[in-house]
Amino acid sequence: MFKIIVDADACPRSCLGILKKHRASWGYHLLTISSVDHQIESCHHIMVEKGKDSTDLAVINSTNRGDIVVTQDWGLAALVLGKGAYAISPAGRVFNEATIVFLLEERSLKAKFRRAGGRTRGPSARTAKDDRRFEANFLALLAEARNSRD
Repeated sequence: MFKIIVDADACPRSCLGILKKHRASWGYHLLTISSVDHQIESCHHIMVEKGKDSTDLAVINSTNRGDIVVTQDWGLAALVLGKGAYAISPAGRVFNEATIVFLLEERSLKAKFRRAGGRTRGPSARTAKDDRRFEANFLALLAEARNSRD
C-alpha cells in the first residue's frame, strides 16, 4: 500500500475531501502533515511545531519512492521528485522532472523582483473547476503510480 502525503498547511479542504473520497476504492494510506496553526481532522495526522520548514521536513521524512505528495510548494515538490515519489499541487499541476527546473527558476526570479520592491500577484480564488482538475489529474497520477509498482 502506498501513501498519499498532504502538505496540509496550504491544502484546501475541498482537496482533502477529494483525497478522502477515493481512499477506500484505491486503497492508499492518507497522511496529513501540518504545523500547530492548522486544525486537521484525521486519524493519520502529524502535527509539527511552528517553523519555516517544519512541515516540509516532516513531509520529506515521511515520503518513500512511489508515494504521492500533495503540495503547492515548488521546492518541496523538487525534493519529493528527487526521492522517486510523485508530486501534485492542489490546483492539479503534476510536477515532473521536465518542468520543475523551470518552476524553481521562475520562483527565484519572482523572489528577486519582490526583494527589489516589485509586486507579484497571488493565486486566484479557488473554483469548482480547480477541484475537477485536481481530481482528474490526481486519479491519473494514482493510475501511473499503481502501474509503476506492478
